[in-house]
Amino acid sequence: MSKQAANWSPYDNNGGSCVAIAGIDYCVIAADTRMSNGYSILTREYSKICNLADKSLMASSGFQADVKALQKFLAARHLGCVYTYDAVGSYERVGYGCQGSGSTLIMPFLDNQLKSPSPLLLPAQDAVTPLSETEAVDLVKTCFASATERDIYTGDKLEIVVLNADGIRREYMELRKD
Repeated sequence: MSKQAANWSPYDNNGGSCVAIAGIDYCVIAADTRMSNGYSILTREYSKICNLADKSLMASSGFQADVKALQKFLAARHLGCVYTYDAVGSYERVGYGCQGSGSTLIMPFLDNQLKSPSPLLLPAQDAVTPLSETEAVDLVKTCFASATERDIYTGDKLEIVVLNADGIRREYMELRKD
């Protein structure tokens, strides 16, 4: 029996990025379809958006085994809201959010487009954004087109899901494949 290396970990970051934008009567959720391990691309067609119930979705990136376990847990309990959370368990309801390897590129852009230049002048609304559904979809496309230029773990294809009173609509956009 051989001894495990001191830096061995059972967890792996499978990369990718996801964004959610909540409007008054809609929610736009988007994620790329690349799953990677280090510099290796495991697949270019992995959906990071999961249907939990009829009108409940979850987008996630990172270690996919933990993501699948959380999806099963939430689907079994029929819980669903638009929240962002971190690895230590902190969470909050937000009007928009971003997670994953491209979040350091995407989040500043979202802040620039969706928040007031000064919180003292006009505080941002917490639960919704002022964009129309079409504007939110266009913003998500721009975010991912930019992020794939700099983040090697985000790319291949963008899956966009729009959830509104009419139901769920999906669309796709090709991204960089290198």
